[in-house]
Amino acid sequence: MKEICEKRGNKLYVTVPIELDHVEADQLRQEVERMLVDAVIREVIFDFRNTVFMDSSGIGMLMGRQRSMQQMGGCVRVIHAGERIQRILELSGVYKVITIN
Repeated sequence: MKEICEKRGNKLYVTVPIELDHVEADQLRQEVERMLVDAVIREVIFDFRNTVFMDSSGIGMLMGRQRSMQQMGGCVRVIHAGERIQRILELSGVYKVITIN
């Protein structure tokens, strides 16, 4: 998997792949958790600019990171979500707990 996480100050930017299925969601989860252990992060920002597909495992990955960050006093944010991804986030209720820009 190419470089997907970039730490900037106390923020972690995560580039979400074109398809966020079970395999990709698990890889993202592992990488983000590794970064959270290695650095002081207050906000995880998932960049969906390239993403065209996301299934329930992607939703689960986002909610799991939200729970992790909330326990650490931080938050999760979604940026650049296209219309299709925004619709999935709305229908699943993710927008209620994660800020979507």
